Amino acid sequence: MSAFETDTALFTSEQTRAIDRRAIDELGMPGFELMTRASAAAFAMLRRRWPSACRVRVVCGVGNNGGDGYLVARDALASGIAVDLIALDVPRGDDAVRAREAFVSLGGRAQTLDAWSTLPPADVIVDAIYGTGLNRPPEGAARDAIDAINAAGLPVLALDVPSGLAADSGDCPGVAVRASATATFIVRKRGMYTHRAAVAGAIEVFDLAVPVRATDVPDARLLVARGLPPRPADSHKGSNGHVLAIGGDHGTGGAIRMAAEAALRTGAGLVSVATRDENVLAMNAARPELMAHGVNGPQALEPMLGKASVLALGPGLGQAAWGHALWTTALDAGLPTVLDADGLNLLHAEPRPLPGKVVLTPHPGEAGRLLGIDTAAVQADRFAAVRELARRYAAVVVLKGNGSLIASPEGEVSVCPWGNPGMASGGMGDTLTGIVAGLLAQGCEPYEAACLGVGLHARAADIAARAGQRGLLAGDLLEPLRRLVNGVDA
Repeated sequence: MSAFETDTALFTSEQTRAIDRRAIDELGMPGFELMTRASAAAFAMLRRRWPSACRVRVVCGVGNNGGDGYLVARDALASGIAVDLIALDVPRGDDAVRAREAFVSLGGRAQTLDAWSTLPPADVIVDAIYGTGLNRPPEGAARDAIDAINAAGLPVLALDVPSGLAADSGDCPGVAVRASATATFIVRKRGMYTHRAAVAGAIEVFDLAVPVRATDVPDARLLVARGLPPRPADSHKGSNGHVLAIGGDHGTGGAIRMAAEAALRTGAGLVSVATRDENVLAMNAARPELMAHGVNGPQALEPMLGKASVLALGPGLGQAAWGHALWTTALDAGLPTVLDADGLNLLHAEPRPLPGKVVLTPHPGEAGRLLGIDTAAVQADRFAAVRELARRYAAVVVLKGNGSLIASPEGEVSVCPWGNPGMASGGMGDTLTGIVAGLLAQGCEPYEAACLGVGLHARAADIAARAGQRGLLAGDLLEPLRRLVNGVDA
């Protein structure tokens, strides 16, 4: 596995433990040696990020994550930093016990959580309560310690995974430490990049000199920043595809316009819009490059389908007779399709075969309806949900949300590391539909188009949000999007 591949690879907790166990059993790296390397890396990170810190508070659980904390505390004492160590219970396991002894041997003293309010003010808190294995709500002293850490209002360095964050899913089934930064060890854990993973703060990965073999196939990968290659000098509008955007029922013409305009800005050669008559005048006035047509039913749509190479189906479509008729006719055409919004709701109501090249772009609520589960169940294991959707519908699926996931029918998953809370506004999903459709029109295969489109969409939003996240509009993404697809970092 190359360094590039390793840097984007995401692993499950089970895979991480297997790599860790192999290092101990096959490569002769004792567990305490790995713990020592982890603590040294974490302490160096603490000193680099908070160089003026004179007192740290380390909160240790009973397992090996707590052992890492004891050794960070030992290293801090050795460097002249004052340490207050809170132990939630006596350590379990030989390595964790040995780590506590190393801390005590330098004069360190472990205290109970009851002492928290009597301790001098600290500059940084180190979270060493839980590691990668937690998949339940923290309880008892651990829950109380997490609440105390969050209430302190101080910088927090989490070791390996913020306590309370599920390392596989990105869910927080109960309280979780809100870290300023996380030092994670050996490999990246997939749950630290989706859903509630913002609690990890800035993530730094330390491989501890443990080799990752080519046979250690990642469970998922992070997207990398990409644009599109330069166009050939002899390209023309016909060689860059023709997107037909279908939707915009009464009162929702803006949704299909945003999708269509995003397809144009992504580089589609031609974009037509099939919508209600009432939307055509406004669309032509605002964006004359779009070829907007009023269609009153399937007969008016069919000639447009004959000229299109890709469909963007669903934004503002509605689920009434007009939208249903256009939806059925469009899917029967068998063209490469991006299906979103009411296109997905109609699919839930009326399951049917989909075109051979199709990208579904549900948010968690839509994903839940398609799977027959509630939204909370989708969010509790986003990786399982997106894989099941891709398998069930033989489609590429984008599960939107913080850390959007893209899955292929074969089970490949990519994770988007970009985006911001300002994207939680109307029209963002419509814009993504148009971007992916525009990439399909230019020759990308569905999985490539989805991965590239999600990345471009989120990166454009991050650029647009430099002026502030609140008030960010879907239309604000279009100018940075144009620069990004041309490889111009804005």
